[in-house]
Amino acid sequence: MGFTGGDITEITYNHPTIGSGVIFCKSNEDGTLELGGYRSNDDDNSSTGNGKMIDQMNFRRASFECPPIAWDMTDVDEQQKLVALAESTVLADWTIDHISGKIWGGKGKPVGDIPGSTNTAQITLKLAFDNKLKQLS
Repeated sequence: MGFTGGDITEITYNHPTIGSGVIFCKSNEDGTLELGGYRSNDDDNSSTGNGKMIDQMNFRRASFECPPIAWDMTDVDEQQKLVALAESTVLADWTIDHISGKIWGGKGKPVGDIPGSTNTAQITLKLAFDNKLKQLS
C-alpha cells in the first residue's frame, strides 16, 4: 500500500465543565503534527574538542497546528468555545481524525492566539498536549 495524505475529517474535544464538541477543518489544507517526546538538539557545535558528540536531549510537547477551522459565528461559535478551552486550567480530551483512518488522541488545550476571519469564516488554531499524542486507531 502507498502513502495516504489528505484531510483532517474532524477534531473532537471533551472537557469536564465546558462540555464536548466537534471541530471541522477546511478541506485541502495542510496541518502540522508533532507527536512529542525526546529530541536531540540540532547544534553543530555540540561536540568536545576531540570531536565526540554531546547529545543534548530535551522533551518536546506534542502539538497540532490545525488546518483552518470552519467558524459558524451565529450558532455553534467555535471561536468562543476555543477561547473558553484556552482559558481553562483543566485540559480537555482531544481526538484528531485523518482521512486515512488514523486517529490521534491526548489531553490538551488551544495555545496562542485564536483569530477568526469574519470574511472567510475560518479560525487559526494550534493545540498543545500533555506528554505525547497517542495513536488510537
